[in-house]
Amino acid sequence: MRLSSMTSAAEELSVTHGAVSRHIKSLEEMFGIPLVLRGTRSVAATPEGARLANDLSNAFALIASSVEQLQPGPLTLSCSSTIMMSWLIPRIGAFHELHPEIEVRFNMNYDRIDFVRDEISVAIRNSMIEPPREVIIKDLIDEWIGPVCSPEYAARHFRTPSDLQQCVLLATKTRLGGWADWAKASAQDVEFRPQTIYDHFYLLIQAAACGLGVGMVPKILVLDDLRSGKLVAPLGFVAGSFKLVLWVAPHLRARPETRALVDWLTEEFRKPGMQGETVPAPLKLNDRRVSASAHRARPRSRV
Repeated sequence: MRLSSMTSAAEELSVTHGAVSRHIKSLEEMFGIPLVLRGTRSVAATPEGARLANDLSNAFALIASSVEQLQPGPLTLSCSSTIMMSWLIPRIGAFHELHPEIEVRFNMNYDRIDFVRDEISVAIRNSMIEPPREVIIKDLIDEWIGPVCSPEYAARHFRTPSDLQQCVLLATKTRLGGWADWAKASAQDVEFRPQTIYDHFYLLIQAAACGLGVGMVPKILVLDDLRSGKLVAPLGFVAGSFKLVLWVAPHLRARPETRALVDWLTEEFRKPGMQGETVPAPLKLNDRRVSASAHRARPRSRV
């Protein structure tokens, strides 16, 4: 019912389409009522089928969560692939040193999840994503956003704030409104239209580092690139409309291992430099008076 497709259900369960179809048919014969409405390319639940699916799903989730509390497995941390690559992997070694007895697995996902079905313990999420019901939500930090590019691109094309209007602007499918969000947050009365769209932030960041244009990114995703000088943020960063939060599985929140991971993530996210502590205030695009700190290619002054 959840996938509206027997083929998709069969793939998720690693069985054949016919097996799913026969099982549903046997249930309909047992209850004497139709459970699904069969279309050409999809299926939809009847009211009775939807009620049965919802009640059974809740029951199975309760069973799974009860078993998990009695026999807990490894922790599973869910986050986007870009956070995994650019922020988590360079830092997770510190957690292993503090807690060598805790096994942590990873799930790369930036959208909604089912904690029981997907076996997720903790998830790093943007507050724009609707959380599951009954999830424990812990605020981490405000999300700071800003334009970044390679030092070479900045030297050739990005000498003053108004030059941004002539630069190649990069965006992602996962945050198509990023430039508009930044313009609003930084009080820029200009409409920005990105020319190149990438599927993911890690592709956009790589493109910006390779001199293909100026990317609009959350600061957390480019911290290490700014510190190394791979990228520069000529206009600094501003607080955007969203936050980074932790979702904690309610049935696992009391586990000492879960608390240890949540506490470590909270401490790491709140370290100096993660938000806008040392970032200069953004300049207006129509302001030709550019201070040296606005375009100096010294990334440590931005972090």
